[in-house]
Amino acid sequence: MEKLTFVVPTLLGVEGLTADELRRMGMAETRAENGRVLCQGEAKDIPRLNLRLRTGERVLLLVGSFPARSFEELFQGVQALPWERWIPQGGQFPVKGYSLNSVLHSVPACQSIVKKAVATRLGRVYHRETLPEDGALYQIQFSLMKNQASLMLDTTGPGLYKRGYRAVGVEAPLRETLAAALVLLSGYRGKDPFCDPFCGSGTIAIEAALIAKNRAPGLNRTFSAQKWDWLPSQTWVDGAGEAMDLEYDGAYDIWGGDIDPAAVHLAQANAVKADVEDLVHFTQGDACAFSRQEPYGRIVCNPPYGERLLDQQMAAQLYRDFGRAVRGLPKGWRVSVLSAHPAFERAFGAPADKKRKLYNGMLQCNLYQYGKKPGVSPKQKAN
Repeated sequence: MEKLTFVVPTLLGVEGLTADELRRMGMAETRAENGRVLCQGEAKDIPRLNLRLRTGERVLLLVGSFPARSFEELFQGVQALPWERWIPQGGQFPVKGYSLNSVLHSVPACQSIVKKAVATRLGRVYHRETLPEDGALYQIQFSLMKNQASLMLDTTGPGLYKRGYRAVGVEAPLRETLAAALVLLSGYRGKDPFCDPFCGSGTIAIEAALIAKNRAPGLNRTFSAQKWDWLPSQTWVDGAGEAMDLEYDGAYDIWGGDIDPAAVHLAQANAVKADVEDLVHFTQGDACAFSRQEPYGRIVCNPPYGERLLDQQMAAQLYRDFGRAVRGLPKGWRVSVLSAHPAFERAFGAPADKKRKLYNGMLQCNLYQYGKKPGVSPKQKAN
């Protein structure tokens, strides 16, 4: 089988998690870089990666890489790549991309050059002066980093964070891929009680349910590469079947709460769309009065930062009250809080045992973790 190289863009700070996912899926030569992870596989891995990745943003097929310090080098390098291997005569091939620390810094100019070079190559191969572009979408992406050009095809379409279950959020939406990352970083694997006292539209709790069940997050959506002629439809059937065979059966204690009843209603509706309404439950509740009697469990939450929803003083008061509630829990509870507030630890009332930089959109945040070191316990490994 032909060996292919895949590029999986990620949110900053999540690269290691995505690399771990790819290694568990058996992908070869996996390596993490800033904002992306590369690996090698085969055509059959295109459905596997799109259906099962939780923290990656999309799956790109690397067509080729070469140095590009001038527009002529860019044009000749793009034209030399075997585009006809991937794009049929009627395929649509729009171009988008970015440039970082490169001589060719004008993205629109580079887009135009790439488009012209691909069209020149395909026109010559298909003996057409004009290409119809009336078929399936073959979105071309390019990156220029330190004068090195990489040309890729997007197999995904709308980003992988669009699982297909979430309607318009209440406020301050959290991307599903980041929510899954928070759950994984907490060490949750389905054994402990799991709680999100600031559940909003339910994204963190729903991602926890998908992780507990080991359900592939992409089963309820479609992908661009499903319409590609050279990728047999049976490959997608096999990928979905493999994913479903890996699901677990079990009873899980997963709860989300919010002080806003409209948020709770929306979270419940989203759980139904995600087909996890039997695994997670949502109720109205005040996070500052949160309490549980179980000797151990995990809290993962994304409270307001004091940016759009509350001013920073109000957010700090919320953290103080929530911190007092958390300190009243049994010692076996682990707490993970995502916040961009500059004085979170002081307001919460304790320095974090572990702190990790993450980005919610363009906003730099920290994941503050309290309790035992997150990870899978020996008991969990045995199970």
